[in-house]
Amino acid sequence: MASRAETGNDQNTYGLMTRPNKPFMIGIGGGTASGKSSVCAKIIDQLRYLDSNGRQVVIISQDAFYRDLNEDEKKKAIKGEFNFDHPDAFDYKRMLQTMKDLAASKPIMIPKYNYISCTKEENGVFLEQPDVIFVEGILTFYFKEIRDLFHMKLFVDTDADTRLARRVNRDVLRGRDLEHILNQYTSLVKPAFEEFCLPTKKYADVIIPRGADNTGIYFCLYSFASSSISFFFFFLLSLLFFSSFLAFWL
Repeated sequence: MASRAETGNDQNTYGLMTRPNKPFMIGIGGGTASGKSSVCAKIIDQLRYLDSNGRQVVIISQDAFYRDLNEDEKKKAIKGEFNFDHPDAFDYKRMLQTMKDLAASKPIMIPKYNYISCTKEENGVFLEQPDVIFVEGILTFYFKEIRDLFHMKLFVDTDADTRLARRVNRDVLRGRDLEHILNQYTSLVKPAFEEFCLPTKKYADVIIPRGADNTGIYFCLYSFASSSISFFFFFLLSLLFFSSFLAFWL
């Protein structure tokens, strides 16, 4: 699971606005290895310019909610024959309850998934009342009850060749065999993307082509950081790119 947090001491003000009682939740969807985590990190880097009080920001990966596989499924996973990109691969109920608890500002333990043993590890990441929550994953918007919890939804749209190259590099580092990776991609990952992930693109408030490499999508954040534009112009830009989130953050 990818996680990141910056905390501050001021609990009463948010610029000129009172700190909200509930966290602002942002969902980030997109195909495997599309750059979702990188987009999260890039946005957080820019938010440092917006908030001198150091609000707590966390990133949660949907991968943390893969369900434990039984022995037969583990054998398939070793051979690259288990479909981790199918909705049934996730522990939907646990993810939904976790998201609801986070939305209600309840302390929660985020599980950590072991990609080699295909089970959750005992140790996880404890979160307590974050101000902003990013949830990224291939099927972040697939389940309606989870999708409806987000205040804003972003979809990272990266071409298939780039995603495949990144996936190969990532999975090799996770100890998987190259032949299995490629077989799994052609027989499971690509079809699952087209059937389950790609259709969720329509739920996004903002679509980000080329992922974190698309620096233009962060123009309004850079502009605000440099104080080179008027508040009114910034407001117009925020409507174009990150309207609901920036309105909350300011």
